[in-house]
Amino acid sequence: MARPLVIKVTAGADAPERCNQAFTVAAAAAASGVPVSLWLTGESAWFALPGRAAGFSLPHATPLDDLLSVILASGRVTLCTQCAARREIGPDDVLPGVRIAGAPTFVEEITMDGVQALVY
Repeated sequence: MARPLVIKVTAGADAPERCNQAFTVAAAAAASGVPVSLWLTGESAWFALPGRAAGFSLPHATPLDDLLSVILASGRVTLCTQCAARREIGPDDVLPGVRIAGAPTFVEEITMDGVQALVY
């Protein structure tokens, strides 16, 4: 079994290539059967909301909403607690399957045996 992968994406529309790279790696890993946990922080927090990923566009890239669907179907997506609060996003606002959690949960995930953490 592949080791779990935790990906923290800090970029959104402000850095579209970096943002798309994180989602692409997460979706590719999830589709390959790798246990994936994607953390939405900073400007990527907006993608926890319905319709926001569909509004993201990057030439020659798989649509972000398609990538997010793959990750949600076979992985875990978490919205940072503080990032959500700063944007006034609550648990009832996010897409089904997205949880809101903070630093203690992130630290717990990345310090488990065999986990690979990536930050974009």
